[in-house]
Amino acid sequence: QVPLVESGGGLVQPGGSLRLSCAASRNIFGLNNMGWYRQTPGKERELVAEISSGGSTNYADSGKARFTISRDNARNTVYLQMNSLKPEDTAVYYCSADVTRTSHYSGPPFKVWGQGTQVTVSS
Repeated sequence: QVPLVESGGGLVQPGGSLRLSCAASRNIFGLNNMGWYRQTPGKERELVAEISSGGSTNYADSGKARFTISRDNARNTVYLQMNSLKPEDTAVYYCSADVTRTSHYSGPPFKVWGQGTQVTVSS
């Protein structure tokens, strides 16, 4: 079972907006930090933004003032609103979460990942 499922990627023109969503699977009940990363061919995966269970946020410089991360704890879902998109934002975007409790586990957090969603910014 895929632990995290992303949606909302696609093709957008420069200056446009996209909203990514990521929902945890139904057997995951406890989550600490959730976040969004991105990766382009030949480069390491890099942090875009992260949010704690209490709502504290952290952004990479590349997304500050343009991206907003939020979460719905009741739905175990995290969002990334991306505005004023640039061609250099083109990447596969991955959702991550630090899991503390599932239907079969309760203990120190471990990180899980989604399968990724492609974001392409091009005219």
